[in-house]
Amino acid sequence: MIEWFVKGKELANCNCSYGCPCQFNALPTYGNCCAAVGFEFESGQFAEVKLDGLRAAALYSWPGPVHKGNGTMQLVIEEKASAKQREALLKIMMGEETKDMATMWWVFSAMSPNKLKPLSKPIDFTVDVDARRGRLSIPGVIETTGEPIRNPVTGAEHRARIDLPNGFEYELAEIGSGTTRAMGELKLDLKDSYCQFARIHLSHQGVVRKASAPAQAQTVM
Repeated sequence: MIEWFVKGKELANCNCSYGCPCQFNALPTYGNCCAAVGFEFESGQFAEVKLDGLRAAALYSWPGPVHKGNGTMQLVIEEKASAKQREALLKIMMGEETKDMATMWWVFSAMSPNKLKPLSKPIDFTVDVDARRGRLSIPGVIETTGEPIRNPVTGAEHRARIDLPNGFEYELAEIGSGTTRAMGELKLDLKDSYCQFARIHLSHQGVVRKASAPAQAQTVM
């Protein structure tokens, strides 16, 4: 198995109500599950290939709960990535070179037999985890915005977090409200639904918990 790690930020919007039942081993709010996710990797490495500063995104749709499978997925890698970087990120996000069930990418890929052709596109991505604000924009593919949940009476920002000590995606996520319009092959139309903002640190063995990333070897672009 090739050793790898990525460390960065994530913005994710799914169709469930605030809280997302999946985070609590419950069934999705409306019976099905669909989501859009953006990533910015501040640092990362796949064998000798450096992944610092790259962005990626993923679109998912399942007719029922994720664990029942038959999903459809499409990955997008930032167009500035070199061929080696693109190949590395696709392997990571397809769940390859990863311990079984160790990351959300492994699980989502295993539950998505319908894989659309990966795209190479410019990705505009900003996220402030603590402020619970973010935006993902890929021309002709997707527009996602995330913001704080608002108190329905006062309009004040409401803050809630999910702490998953044994999760496969993050350790702590800030929860907000998201809106997504995906207009490519995999279409989504989400409004004021579950949105999470998280700092992620993952490796071929799963979430890196309070540990340093692997030492970086000589890099290949």
